[in-house]
Amino acid sequence: MSADPRLTSMNVSLPVSQKEYVRARAGASGCSTPSEYVRRLIHADQEHQAQARLDELLLAGLNSSPGVEMTPEDWADIRQDLARRLAARRTAE
Repeated sequence: MSADPRLTSMNVSLPVSQKEYVRARAGASGCSTPSEYVRRLIHADQEHQAQARLDELLLAGLNSSPGVEMTPEDWADIRQDLARRLAARRTAE
């Protein structure tokens, strides 16, 4: 079995109780290894942070002063930016 070339390793020191917890949760959640479980946790945190940032931006937009009209070009730029970000995220996964 060959290793995934996109992965690198990181050593993390844990108390024995946390190590056993991670092993147990990995198995219970359907992960084949503790590493996969930790990657899922990190991915979930990244998603949470991205959603929190989006919420901040949306609130800032809602609270901004009215009077700025969005043009079709503005929306096209936004769509292109989102498509680029999505492609980058998929490449990173």
